[in-house]
Order: sequence, then C-alpha cells, then structure tokens
Amino acid sequence: MMILKKNCSLLLGALLAGCMLLLLLHPASSLDAALRGLAVWWDVLFPSLFPFFVISEMMLGFGVVHLFGALLDPLMRPVFNIPGSGGFVAAMGYVSGYPVGAKLTAKLREQELLSRVEGERLVAFTTSSDPIFLLGAVSVGFFHDASLGLILALAHYGGGLIVGLMLSFYGRREDSASGSHVQAAAEAPQAAPDTGGSGRLRMALRSMAEARRRDGRSLGELLKGAVQSSLQLIIVVGGLVVFFNVLMELMDRAGIMSALFSFTGELLTLAGFPAELSSALVSGLFEVTLGARSAGAAAASVPLQFKVAAAACVLSWGGLSVHAQVASILNGTGLRYLPFLAARLVHAFLSAGLVMLLWNPVVGSGLRVDYSTVPAAAGFASPLSGFAAGISWLGILLGSALLLSLLMLLLRRIPRPGRRP
Repeated sequence: MMILKKNCSLLLGALLAGCMLLLLLHPASSLDAALRGLAVWWDVLFPSLFPFFVISEMMLGFGVVHLFGALLDPLMRPVFNIPGSGGFVAAMGYVSGYPVGAKLTAKLREQELLSRVEGERLVAFTTSSDPIFLLGAVSVGFFHDASLGLILALAHYGGGLIVGLMLSFYGRREDSASGSHVQAAAEAPQAAPDTGGSGRLRMALRSMAEARRRDGRSLGELLKGAVQSSLQLIIVVGGLVVFFNVLMELMDRAGIMSALFSFTGELLTLAGFPAELSSALVSGLFEVTLGARSAGAAAASVPLQFKVAAAACVLSWGGLSVHAQVASILNGTGLRYLPFLAARLVHAFLSAGLVMLLWNPVVGSGLRVDYSTVPAAAGFASPLSGFAAGISWLGILLGSALLLSLLMLLLRRIPRPGRRP
C-alpha cells in the first residue's frame, strides 16, 4: 500500500510538472482558457448559485430543514432510506443544480442529522443539473429546439430518482451497525400521540422552533455567516472551473485530447454508436457545458436521438469539474467520494438509456410537439417560458415519486398473513 501511494505521488508530481511546462510553452492559450472559465463563473455560476447558497444557509439556521425533516420522514425513509430532511435537499438540489445538493448534505452531516451512509446516499442522487441550464442552455441554446427539453428532463431527473431508489439498498449493514435505524425508532415514540396530519404538523413546527432556539443567532448574524460561507464556496467553484478550462486547453495543445477523441470514437463504433459523438463525451468527461455544446454541434449525419442521449449522459455525469467541487465540499465531513462517483456513472448510463427508450413514445406522440409552443429562437430570447415548462414537467416527475413513496408506505403498513397489524 505504501509503495502504491508513493508511485501515485510520483505520477501526480510528474503530471503537474508537465502541466507547468505546457503553461510556459503556451502562455497565451492558457490565459485565454482561464479568461473563458472566469467568464463562465462570473456570468453564469456566480449569479445563479450564490443566492441559493445564501438562502439555503439561512434556512438551515431558521430550522426549516428540521420542519421538512419531520414532515417528510414517513415518505423518505421507506423509499430512499434517508431522513425526511433529505427531501428538502433533493428539492433544492434539483431546482438549483450542482453542487447545491452536496453543500446542503454536508451541512446536515455537520449538524449530525445524517449518518455517513445516509449522507452518501443523499449527495449521490441529489447532484443534478438545474432546469434553467437543461432547458434554456442545452435544449434551446445548443440544440436550437425547445421541445427537446421534455425528453432531457424525463431522462435526467427520472434517472436521478431511479438512482436514489437503487441507493436505498446501499450500506444497510453499516446502517445497522451505526444504529441509525435504532435511533430513528427511539425518536418515533415521542411522536406517537400525534398520529394525524395536524399532529405531525405540530410536531414539525416544534422541531423547527427547537432548532431555531439551539442556533440562537440573530438575523444579522445569520445573514453575515451565510454570505461568508457562501462566498468561500463560490470562489472554490470558480477556481475549479478556471483550472479545468486551462487543463483541457493544455491537453489539447499536447495532443492528448485528439488521442482521447480517436480512442473514444473506436469504442463507440464497436458499440454501434456514431463515432462523431466522441468529442461530446470526452469534453463532457471534464466539463459539462463543453460536452453538451459539442453534442448539439455534432455532425448533421448523426441521428438526433443519439445527440440528445449524449447530452443527457454528459449532464448526468456532471464533468470532473463538478466532481472536484463536490469532493472539496465533502472534504472533512467523513462522506466518501467513491459512492458518488459510482452513482454518477450509473446515472449517466441510465439517462442515455432512458432517452433511447423514451424517444419513440415521446416524439411519436404529441407530447414533444405540444411541449414546444414557441419557436426555438423565441424560447432562447425568453428562457423563463422554457423554465416554466421545465418546472411543470419536473413537478410531474416529483409528483410521480411522491405517489410511488405513498404506495410503498401503504404496502409496508399492510400486515402480513398471520401477523398482527
């Protein structure tokens, strides 16, 4: 093990030395790539993510997460095997995009509202693209077709929910060993007298008030702390975006990207897929925006469903830039990165498969035509219309998940034959 670590350190040192040499050889190209990454951070990421960071931080201080946790625990436990506070993280993660889900999961872990396994489950399936980027940038900006937002949303968010259901079976032995279910069962009798919906609401409000009392900070202190911590995180996000833009430029200058394109194209050909999508997949391996743009700009000879499947794959993978952001957030929380990596891989293949599976039912029916009520140019000029439509379909997905959770909850409460209810 020590020899392996030593070899990895030597290899990493050699790679960094190579990057430094390439920086010295191509200073102008590196500067242009850094400026492009900085523009993406300042024009897109900072205004879209920073308000979510601040608001979510303040909601944690006001105890809103405890309110959601008490209300949603009977649904989240049987379906996703996580506490009810995970419902709040899932909603915020799906609406605001990566890496908000990871940030909120880390905060819940710091407050000891999640065990390690529960946190790993939660961050793995709540890291997703936001609807504005998926609908406004990808479907309208890159593919110039607002109607593709429907199938992208179904594949991306539906795949995320499927990953969450699959992860409910992950780490159950560790759950039993840590006693998280025992702790949950010990807390349940306190809420036993309040069996109705109004009783659960009263319990949730009491939980929120207790969390607010324990926090004890004034509104000004909450706002100051939220801004400070959010600024630190958004600066880390921006630095990683700039770094990966420069890294990809250096790899392109060194001929590494072209070699990766050729290798990936051969693999796609063997699998029966168009080799022209290699650029999208390799670019998306590092940065999600570049990968989605390359998928939309692929050769006209590539069938549209393959282009959309590649974009869905890239969106669900997230890119190494997002992976680095999540890894930096999880650092110090005790949450492991490998479950997140495995979930991203599964989500990427699931999303691409869902696009191919749903293409004929969605495109062959009137759904895709009805979804696109405005031309692509108009949708690009007014992304709020696409956003509203995306939210409606996202609501359908979340509503379906809610119905599924209610069904599973009812099935679990049905007494087995020969057993007293």
